[in-house]
Formats: sequence, structure tokens, C-alpha cells
Amino acid sequence: MNFRQSTSLSVTVYGLSTEGYRIASSIAIKGLKVSLIDESSRVAIALKPDIARNYPNVNSLIDDESLLGLEPVDLAISSASHIFFAPKIRKVGQDVKGDVMSKFRDAIKSLRKGSSFVYTLPTGMGGNDENIALIEHLTGMSVGTEIDYYYMPIFGNGISSHDLLIGSVQSKQDAQLERILLDSDTNTRVSFVDILSAEFAHSIRTLGRYAGLASILEVCKLVNDERVSNELMSNPFRDVYIDEVADGLYDLRAIAASLGGAGPLMYLVNGTIKGTEGYVKHLIDEIRDILKKRDLKASRTKVVIKWRLDLNEMRGDKLDLLLSLESKLKDYIGDVELHNGPSVDLYPNDKTIIIIPCTKEDYAKIEAEGVVNSECIIMKANPVCEIVD
Repeated sequence: MNFRQSTSLSVTVYGLSTEGYRIASSIAIKGLKVSLIDESSRVAIALKPDIARNYPNVNSLIDDESLLGLEPVDLAISSASHIFFAPKIRKVGQDVKGDVMSKFRDAIKSLRKGSSFVYTLPTGMGGNDENIALIEHLTGMSVGTEIDYYYMPIFGNGISSHDLLIGSVQSKQDAQLERILLDSDTNTRVSFVDILSAEFAHSIRTLGRYAGLASILEVCKLVNDERVSNELMSNPFRDVYIDEVADGLYDLRAIAASLGGAGPLMYLVNGTIKGTEGYVKHLIDEIRDILKKRDLKASRTKVVIKWRLDLNEMRGDKLDLLLSLESKLKDYIGDVELHNGPSVDLYPNDKTIIIIPCTKEDYAKIEAEGVVNSECIIMKANPVCEIVD
């Protein structure tokens, strides 16, 4: 589908994130005018179709950002018919809301009458009411009549090929937004529903996924029999790593923040969060157990955490878990090294090396490089903390 004749359509994506770039580049390739805002330096990049084709991901774009055409942020927002909000959020806990709202205020202050704002971060249940109220307060315009607001929480790293469920005020349809999002190469369908329905649907999807993951993690923590552990390793969940477990923690916390009082749902959400976060402690306990069983000294041991993170994802949960794992390991084993690159470069060392691959791909890379057959101990960051040496 080509939009070169659709002069009334122009898109601005607020957020130089992996997800934001995927939205922007997919739309730019269709021929639509697109601006991509780097929220940290407050500049907007004019994303041309050839740029989108030549830069496969946001990392490659950032490397050459100084060579690209730039424009003022306020102009990019005020001239756009549709604005997508997809910033990088790096705060956690009590600070996350302030981080989000600061960027949100920056993104909405230059909205013009007749534009459409698409919010792609999860809000929990009822969270969009506050967003809408803030838009009306700062712009002086009414949402639903003078400005349109849409809720499209992105699950994972971008718009999937599955059906898109978009929340809007009174289930208002937006044919232009649908045209922007539709991809002729897939069977994607866009459905507009009430915002609260979209919030509930995303919460159900998040909890449905995490309830299963949390159950696997909690049950596997109880395994202390090697025979049982070996039998469990034949199950598909052996390929579930901490990277996948951390994929939607932001969403879970948003749901928890939107709930009031105590009740079964609050217990379910908080229990799932605690179980997921508690996996870090379990992993460290398993490393302690290795040292004890093999009569290894902590001072003569080095731990290498192999986790190839995408540092430009909107959510910062994986980075937070990684730093938590590193910090807690250093409290016990002083020599801890992070590897975020494509390979593990191990220099000559007189210490026993324990490598922790945190994704299926990380382990496959370690295996391909022959590290598994070396003198290193490999402990997979999966539910059973599988040991390979």
C-alpha cells in the first residue's frame, strides 16, 4: 500500500526505542511522511523511505544519527496527523510513573486540533483516564471531539502480525490509523473497542502468559533431586530463559499499580511479580550450591553473565534484572563480568569460570563457539538452572 498521494497523513513517533523505530520505519517504507523523536536529545529525525530500508534497526540508526536530517520536536508533533508514544522507560518502582509522565507531557504539549495520539505503553486498568485528563488540561482541547486518543499497548518488541485491538473513546473508528497500521504482507486486522475493554484485554493477556511462567518457576525451585531435574530438562520449558520471563514485568507492575485494596486479583498479580523477581535469588542460590558441591572457593571463581540485551527496548525490566543479578552476585563472588555482545571472549584465567546464558540464543552461541566443551561450567538461566560442563 502506497501513501504518496495521502498528503493529509503524516506520522511522528515519540521515542527512539526499538519498538518506536519499528513502527516508524514500517510506515516510512510505505511512503508516508514520518518523524522519529529522540527524547533524550529532544530532536526529531526525518525518516525517509531509503533511510528506513538502509537501517534495519534502531541501533544502526543511532550510530549515524548526526548525519540525518533533523527538525524541532515541537514542529514534528504539531505538524503530524498521528503521534505514536513509544519512549524508552528506564525507571522502576516508585520512580517509573514520574519518568513516564515527564515524557508524556513533553509529547502532548504541542498537539494540534484534529490530530490523533496513540499511546503504546501498558497502563493497567483505568490508567488511560489520567492520560486523557492531562491532555485536556494541557491543551485545552476535548479528547474525542477535538483530539483523538487511542490505546495500543505493544506486547514484546513491536506491532505483531496478529490482530490489533485498539482502545478509543466510545470505540471510535479511525480509518486513517487503520490504513497506517495495516500491512499488505500479512493478514493483520485492526479492531477498535472501548478503551477500558482494551485495558482489560491486555491485562488478561499479560496475566494469562505470566501465570504459567510463574507456576513453572515456583515449582522448579522445589526440585532438589538430580533425577527429577534431569527428567524435567526434557520438557519444552527448559528453553524458557530469564530473558523471556522479564519480557512483560513492566506490564505486570502497571496492572498492580492500577489495582486498589486486597483481593484475589491483587494476590495473583503480586505473587506473580514476586515469583519472577525471586528467580534471581534462586539462580544465585544454585551457584552457591555448585561451589559447595564442587568444593570451589568464591575468591577463585569468576561468573560471566551472557545476556545479549536490546538496550533500546521501551521497557527497562530486563536491564533492571540484569543489574540486580550482577549486584547480588558481586556480594558473594567479587569477579562478575557482563557480556552483551554476540560472542563470549574468555581471556586466560586461573579461576573457575561459571557462564550464565540468559537466552536460548546466548546458549546456542556459546555451544557453537565450543565453550561448552571447555573447562567452564555453564548454568542456563532456565527454570531448572540446568548445568552443562
